[in-house]
Amino acid sequence: MTPRTPSDDSKKSAEKNSAAQETKAAKRVKKAAETAVEKAASPAKKAAKKATAQKAAVKKTAGKKTAATKKADSKKTAATKKTTAKKALAQKAAAQQPPAQRTTTKKAAAKKIPAQKAAVRKASPTKVTAGKEPAPNSAPPPEAPVSPALDAGDRERLLSGTHHSPHSVLGAHPVPGGVAFRAFRPYALSVTVVAGELRAELHDDGDGFFSGLLPLREVPAYRLLVAYEGTVQDTEDAYRFLPALGDLDLHLIGEGRHEQLWTALGAQPMTHQGVAGTRFTVWAPNARAVSLAGTFNFWDGTGYPMRSLGSSGIWELFVPGIGEGELYKFEITRPDGSRTLRADPMARRTETPPNTSSIVDASHHEWGDEEWLARRAQVPAHEAPFSVYEIHLPSWRPGLTYRQLAEQLPAYVKDLGFTHVELMPVAEHPFGGSWGYQVTGFYAPTARLGTPDDFKYLVDALHQAGIGVLMDWVPAHFPRDDWALAEFDGRTLYEHEDPLRSAHPDWGTLEFDYGRREVRNFLVANAVYWCEEFHIDGLRVDAVASMLYLDYSREPGQWLPNEHGGRENLDAVAFLQEMNATVYRRVPGVVTIAEESTAWDGVTRATHHMGPGGFGGLGFGLKWNMGWMHDSLDYMAHEPVHRKHHHHEMTFSMVYAYSENYVLPISHDEVVHGKRSLVSKMPGDWWQQRANHRAYLGFMWAHPGKQLLFMGQEFAQGAEWSEAHGPDWWLLDPAYGAEADHRGVRDLVRDLNTVYRATPPLWQLDTAPSGFEWVVGDAAEDNVFAFLRYDTEGVPLLSVSNFSPVVRHDYRLGVPDTIPAWHETLNTDAAKYGGSDVTHPDPIKPEPQGWHGRAASIRVTLPPLATVWLRPA
Repeated sequence: MTPRTPSDDSKKSAEKNSAAQETKAAKRVKKAAETAVEKAASPAKKAAKKATAQKAAVKKTAGKKTAATKKADSKKTAATKKTTAKKALAQKAAAQQPPAQRTTTKKAAAKKIPAQKAAVRKASPTKVTAGKEPAPNSAPPPEAPVSPALDAGDRERLLSGTHHSPHSVLGAHPVPGGVAFRAFRPYALSVTVVAGELRAELHDDGDGFFSGLLPLREVPAYRLLVAYEGTVQDTEDAYRFLPALGDLDLHLIGEGRHEQLWTALGAQPMTHQGVAGTRFTVWAPNARAVSLAGTFNFWDGTGYPMRSLGSSGIWELFVPGIGEGELYKFEITRPDGSRTLRADPMARRTETPPNTSSIVDASHHEWGDEEWLARRAQVPAHEAPFSVYEIHLPSWRPGLTYRQLAEQLPAYVKDLGFTHVELMPVAEHPFGGSWGYQVTGFYAPTARLGTPDDFKYLVDALHQAGIGVLMDWVPAHFPRDDWALAEFDGRTLYEHEDPLRSAHPDWGTLEFDYGRREVRNFLVANAVYWCEEFHIDGLRVDAVASMLYLDYSREPGQWLPNEHGGRENLDAVAFLQEMNATVYRRVPGVVTIAEESTAWDGVTRATHHMGPGGFGGLGFGLKWNMGWMHDSLDYMAHEPVHRKHHHHEMTFSMVYAYSENYVLPISHDEVVHGKRSLVSKMPGDWWQQRANHRAYLGFMWAHPGKQLLFMGQEFAQGAEWSEAHGPDWWLLDPAYGAEADHRGVRDLVRDLNTVYRATPPLWQLDTAPSGFEWVVGDAAEDNVFAFLRYDTEGVPLLSVSNFSPVVRHDYRLGVPDTIPAWHETLNTDAAKYGGSDVTHPDPIKPEPQGWHGRAASIRVTLPPLATVWLRPA
C-alpha cells in the first residue's frame, strides 16, 4: 500500500531495501493464505515521475493471472510480489507495500501502534465516475498521480485560523487513485487510519498535518489512532461527518423565526451518523473563521476548526466522543485577523463565576408537575388570586443550593399563602452585586447554586406545592465583558451598530439591536426557552421603559428620532409584541409582566388592537403599577398629621386603575440603596411603624390589582436588604426579645393571603371597573379610605383603612342595603398581630339611614393605624 507519493529520496531508499521488503511481503501473504482472509493489493510505485498508480485485481484461481496482474508484472516491485502471492496459492492474496517513511523523531511513538502496515480487503479499484457505475471487476483506467498532502494555501489558513471550510480539505475524500486521508492534529507524533482490517499510518507532513492515499473506491467508515507523547487516542475523525444541522433549522434561523433556537445552536449532545458526540454551532457572521477550544484539546482550538454554513452566519462542528461535562469556548478570528475566546451565547450550563467557560450539558430531570401544568391555564392570571413573594435566591438562605432551597422554600411560601414566587434573575451573570440584572448567559441558570437540572428540581418542587414560579427576564441590555456578547465576532452583532443606540446611558451596558432578526430571534426564543424547558409560569420583563424610548435617559443630541420623527423605538415595540405573542401561543397558562414606569398606552392590550397613538398593544398580561407604588409609599412616609395634604396620593391610582392589568409591587428596588426597608419608611415610634406597616399591607391587598412583596418585608425587617447576607432571619428567633413583633407581622401576611385567596371579590374583577366602588374617598381630614370590592356574582367586601393614630368611634359608612349584616373577616390591629386589639367580634347590622349616597349605613369603630375588612355575615 502506498499512502502517498514518495519523494525522490524515498524512492531510492525503497529500491535499496527492495529485497527485504519483498521477503516481508511474502511472509504476510503466506499468513493471509493460511487464515483465508481477503486482502487487497496496494498499487505499486511506478519508476517514472508521471506514471500512474495501478490497482491490481487478483482472481481466486490457482496459478492464473488476470490481465491487470500481467500488466503489473512489468513493474519490478509489483512483479516480485505477485510471484510470491502465486507460490502461496492464496485464494485472494495481495502483496503489501510498507507505508511511507516516517521521520526519525516519530519512530518511537509509532511503535506503540500495532500493525502499522496496511492490510486492505480486496475490492474493485475502478474509480466511480459521475452517472456511471463500472463493472465490479473491471480494471481501472490510467490516472494522474495525486498527492494527498494539503496545498500551501490550505495549510496556512488552517494554521492561522482563517479557514472557513475545513471539512472540504480534512477528513477523507475520493481523488484520482483512491481516497485521500488528511488529518490536522497539532502535537501528534503519528496518525493511523483504521477501517475494518485496514490500518494505515499517515505520512507526517509537518506542523501537525498528516496525509495518505489509500486505494479505495469509496470512503469507508474509519477511525483514527492518534499517538501523542505517552498516549494513543482511538477516536473518530470529526471531519468525516456531514453537517449535523438541518436545512430547515438554517432556514428558520435565517428568517429569524426559530422558536426553539436552543435546539439548533450551542452545544448539543447527540448521536450523528451512528456516532455519539456533541454538535457545536454558533452564530458569528462577521468571523473569518471559528474554532472550538476546550478541555478536550487543552484549550487550543487550532486543530478544531469549524465550518461555515454559508450565508446563515452559522459555524458548525460535530465532535465525536465529546459529551456532558466538557468545558468549551469558541475561538473566533475577527475580520482584522485577531482572535478572541468567547463563551457560547447559547450555553445551557456555565462554570461558576468568576470562571466563564461554557459546559456541555443535557437534561435528565423527570418532571412531576403534570397536575400543576394542566390546571394553570384554566383561569387567566388577571382573573385569579395572584399574590407574589419576590426572592433573590442566592441570599434568601445564603449558602443553599437549588436542591436545598427546594427542601425549604416551597414549605415556607405555602405556609404564608402566596400563590407565586418571583425569582430575581437566575440567568448566569458575572457580578453577583448586579443581582442578576446584567446577564451574560441568557440560556443558563446561574451555576452559583447548582446545575440546570437542579434548578428544574426547585421549580418542580414549587409546582408540586401549588406555587407558581415567575422569573425576572432581562432583554433590555447586556454587559460589556470581552468574553461574552459585546462585539462577539469582532463587530457589533448583538448590540446596535449606531453608538447612539448601543450604549445604555444608566448602567454602562449595551442595548440589543431589536431590528436585527437574528438578535430578535435570540431573545424571543430565550423567553420561550425558560417557559418550555424550565416550566416557568411567567416572565417579569425588566426595564421595559428603557427599551421603548429612543431618548430614555438621553439628552437632546444624544438620540435620533425614528422614521416618523418620534421618540418611540419601533424595533423594540415590534420585538416585545412578537415575544408576547409567541410565548402566549406556545405555552398555555403563562403570563408576562412588564416593569414599565411610564404611561405608554396599551402595555397589556392585545398586539392586534390599535391604540390612539397608532400602535398595537404590547401584549403583556400584567404591568407593574409603579405610579401606585411611588404615590402610596410617599403618603405613608408622612406623619399622620400631614397626610391630609397628600390624601390624593392614595386615591389617584383609581383614576387609571383599569387602563392596564396591574400588579402592585413592593419590590427589592424599594428597600435598597438608602430607601430603607418598608417598616423603616413608616413614621412614629416602633409600635406606630409596625401598625403603619400592617395597615398599609391591608390596604394594598384590598386594592384592585395583584400583590408583590419582597422577602424580609413579610416580617417587618428593619434593615435594608443586602445580597451579602439576605433577610434578617434572626428577628424570628424566639430568643430575641422583639421576636413577637416581627412574628405578628408575618402572621398578618399569612392571614391576608389566606382570606384573599378565599374571597373572590378581592381578585376576580381586578381589571374591571364593576369590581370596585368608593364608599368614601375624600375623608382627607380623617385619613380614612373606604371602598367596596365585588366578585362576578355581586358579592361585596368592604375595606376600611384609618391612617391616623387615633381611634374613631361610631364612624358611619354607607353600604348596600341588600346586606343584612356584616362581620369582620380581618383586622390588622388584632392583638395577635401586635396591635391594640380594637376589633369587632360581633356582626354589624346596617341602619336605614342614608349615608355616602346609599340608603343604608353602618357604624364602626375604626382602630388606629389599621385596615379592617368586612364581609356579608
